[in-house]
Amino acid sequence: MGRLDGKVAVVTGAGGGIGRGIAERFAEEGACVVVNDVSADAAKTVAEAVGGLAVPADVSSSAEVDRLFDTAIGELGGVHVLVNNAGLIDVERHFLDADEAWWDRVLAVNLKGQFLCALRAAKWMARNGGGAIVNLSSGGARAAHRGMVAYDASKGGVEAMTRSLALDLGPYGIRVNALAPGSIDVRGFSEEQAAEKGETIPLGRVGYPDDLAGPAVFLASDDAAYVTGSFVTVDGGVLFQQRSPEIETFPVEGFPKIA
Repeated sequence: MGRLDGKVAVVTGAGGGIGRGIAERFAEEGACVVVNDVSADAAKTVAEAVGGLAVPADVSSSAEVDRLFDTAIGELGGVHVLVNNAGLIDVERHFLDADEAWWDRVLAVNLKGQFLCALRAAKWMARNGGGAIVNLSSGGARAAHRGMVAYDASKGGVEAMTRSLALDLGPYGIRVNALAPGSIDVRGFSEEQAAEKGETIPLGRVGYPDDLAGPAVFLASDDAAYVTGSFVTVDGGVLFQQRSPEIETFPVEGFPKIA
């Protein structure tokens, strides 16, 4: 018995990276996975790998979100779990180089897209016994990245929206939580790159999509039946440290050597 047996799960942005890792684990746990991605080819590839249903769509478009959920509900009977993973991450731009189009596009995908998908999912869940929504946030919701004002603003909005949705939807049996990834390798770092980035992380390594998959299963499953409005940080400890290794007064090199 898998922890998600009998559930239909929509995972947005599942054509690669964190979304693919979650889709694969959900399938292993018994879910029928609706694989969404803006790329039709990527969605098809992952859907074939997990035995799921591919539905390409741009989540910033209400018409395409409607088609995504109409297809999922029409072909699979409902939506018990939504993972709002789709988002733009390669959007670095200094604020003085910003323009309205850049801001609007980042907010449209990263925040409006989660709103549109949550709204469609919640309307079905509220009429059919509840469900679980898992939003993807970021450390940027709580601490700033340089050159990422639009991204950080979008993720701050995701966390505020998650809390509000948990309040509005709790009486309908719908739980709403969020995952906040840290330094996750979704591009395929070289061994040297991974080692260098791992030096700044208390657990000593970068994260991988599979590191998000287990927490996502927990939040989507009945194991988290009394968890809503919560945020699970999956970052190897990078966000809670007071100082980065470069300015640390008590570096790892000074730790006791255990024989």
